[in-house]
Amino acid sequence: MRKVKFEFGSVTLEAELLETPTAEAIWNHLPIEGRVSRWGEEVYFDIPVAMEREAHARALVEAGEIAYWPDGCAIAIGFGRTPISAPGEIRLASPCNVWAKAIGDVKRLGAVEAGARVAVSAA
Repeated sequence: MRKVKFEFGSVTLEAELLETPTAEAIWNHLPIEGRVSRWGEEVYFDIPVAMEREAHARALVEAGEIAYWPDGCAIAIGFGRTPISAPGEIRLASPCNVWAKAIGDVKRLGAVEAGARVAVSAA
């Protein structure tokens, strides 16, 4: 199983890739660096990968699912409520391609501030 590592300063998160075209495209562009934006309890950052929305894309995700946002060419990691979430759900801005599953607690991303540097590499 292929894995990636997200390094947000003092917060590190690993994830296992799923078998999707988006996962393959992101893997082929590693390493990737960016600057974090926040949207409620979601971190996201632009990446140099342009993918179409996949057939199973969805806006509702579970904690730990790593998504790619086709509308913004960004990786989005929701770990709680966003401004458009109903109680008890993690709702991204629009349907996203889920391409990886986090190993460990994504709630730690709450400590990551907007503007922080992020590096994504093979783990």
